[in-house]
Amino acid sequence: MSRKVVLYISMSLDGYIASKNDDLSWLSIVESENEDYGYNAFNESVDTYIVGRKTYDIVLSLTGGDFPQAKVLHCYIITRNERKSENGVTFYNGEIAQLINDLKEKPGKDIYCDGGAEIVKLLMQDDLIDEYIISVIPILLGDGKRLFLGETSMLNLKALPSKQYKSGLVQLRYSRIEPKHSDS
Repeated sequence: MSRKVVLYISMSLDGYIASKNDDLSWLSIVESENEDYGYNAFNESVDTYIVGRKTYDIVLSLTGGDFPQAKVLHCYIITRNERKSENGVTFYNGEIAQLINDLKEKPGKDIYCDGGAEIVKLLMQDDLIDEYIISVIPILLGDGKRLFLGETSMLNLKALPSKQYKSGLVQLRYSRIEPKHSDS
């Protein structure tokens, strides 16, 4: 079975992943001691983590310079600038399609993409996301940083079973429909 690229991310009901000033505190409205929304099980299915440099910087600022994913996953930070690996992460400034193809050729578990929006857009432009798991938080932010930036081709998706939680969070799941190959 080949490795999949899975976008696993949260957004507000109106499609934002952060406020304009990168505030994520609204995510806490669904926090519960007894509910992880499938996160631990999902983490067991992946061994590689891809995220954009801006999101990486936000995580570092929220954790006091710690990048927890690097302790358990192979981490690739997508950046425009050449940068040496540090703190268990690899900075990658090449073509993202090449990185995905290289990763898929190696044995391993699935590949976890956590955004941000620019990385999602790059992956969507080349139809590289195999599965979308989007946790919709029951809040309308009204403004902020959108998950889907547009300027990509239309992608047909197949709905997978979704799940609704007591907190109001709805976890949507979709998989990419493989393009039909014509015999010409």
